[in-house]
Amino acid sequence: MIRIGVNLAVGLIHAPDGNVIDELVQHARSVAAAGVRTVWLPQGYDHDTLTAYAAIAREVPGVELGVSVVVVQPRHPRVLAAQAQTVQAASHGRLTLGLGVSHPGLLEVYGIPFVRPVDALREHLDVLLPILHGERAPGATGPGSSPEETSVRGAIPAVPVLLGALGPRMLRLAGERTSGTITFLAGPRTIGEHVVPLLTAAAESAGRARPRVVAGLPVAVTTDPDRVRAEVASAYAGYAALPTYRTALDREGFAGLADIVIAGDEDEVADALQRYADLGATDVLVSLVGDAKDRDRTLRLLGELSAREIS
Repeated sequence: MIRIGVNLAVGLIHAPDGNVIDELVQHARSVAAAGVRTVWLPQGYDHDTLTAYAAIAREVPGVELGVSVVVVQPRHPRVLAAQAQTVQAASHGRLTLGLGVSHPGLLEVYGIPFVRPVDALREHLDVLLPILHGERAPGATGPGSSPEETSVRGAIPAVPVLLGALGPRMLRLAGERTSGTITFLAGPRTIGEHVVPLLTAAAESAGRARPRVVAGLPVAVTTDPDRVRAEVASAYAGYAALPTYRTALDREGFAGLADIVIAGDEDEVADALQRYADLGATDVLVSLVGDAKDRDRTLRLLGELSAREIS
């Protein structure tokens, strides 16, 4: 059975007088209590995901803490290495670091143009990965460059890194240099015929282990799948306009985002998730969609499926 994780960012209350870290901790507790063993949290423009995970790690034991994803261009790789290792120490080894490059029109808010994204990520990895593995970054000299100075005590094992990758060049980079990829809104054809073959071939040619393939999808156990699909199509409309996701939807032959939603009863949802596993996905990153009753019902099923994976 495919490994299951839940996106903590979906379903937050967003009350003006609320505390987002308290909400994230409570959501993570609920996911863990249901029996799901992985949580995921993207990096937006507001709270810092790695800082939030340092807090969640101390409150919610036993779950993997997946970052999905941190955009690298605004962060120096040495700073990101220190942050990631600190969370790894706080969580006693439960962090998985996802990295990405954002999209044209979204990155510019930082005053950084969206140019050469694959090269930008490759150059970031050139510095980040050696530090995460207790090594000196290539060409580093002077104060603050030695492994003794850049390693965080207790940050073991080395933080695994995944890339947010859908394009061929980014998938090859992920396979050659990292533990795999995190996708979002990639359907079965994209996973089975595009992501898995390219990523696996790159990993094999680099002598790396079978890569992790995380499929990020909206999921609902519901009596009204049409309602849920319409809600997701409206709420996620902005994604369909981004070239990367539009290409993935076109590859599937999908008219819109409603077609990618997994929605139905327990058996239908479980079968759909199993299909992704059969195509080579190792994980599903579930965004719980629908109303509160749907989300509760979905989380119960995900806990049951996670228990089957253990057995």
